[in-house]
Amino acid sequence: MELLDASFGALADPTRRAILARLALGEATVLELAKPFQMTQPAISRHLKVLETAGLIEQRVDGTRRPRRLAKPALDNIDQYLDTLRRALAANYDRLDQVLAAMDRNPDSTPNQRKTGGSK
Repeated sequence: MELLDASFGALADPTRRAILARLALGEATVLELAKPFQMTQPAISRHLKVLETAGLIEQRVDGTRRPRRLAKPALDNIDQYLDTLRRALAANYDRLDQVLAAMDRNPDSTPNQRKTGGSK
């Protein structure tokens, strides 16, 4: 859960989300990542450090280049967490659909009467 907390903390910043969106297109160096932003290379490097600590990106060594890319394990972890929430939400909507269908079948009763079978 600690890595998940770090991931969501990293995602709270719009610059870091923009960096991840750029890396979704393919790996890039610090200078390439800094280009669209009005900030210094050290500031971008600090954002990259947060993303690396959260496990969202990783660095590859290519001679003198150090390109960054998305890291699949942390993204999979976020996806699994969100999938749990999606399933819970779908179950809630399924229950709501059942209540609404019951109301359509018996429009003169209240939800509590339908659950207990009682009348007013």
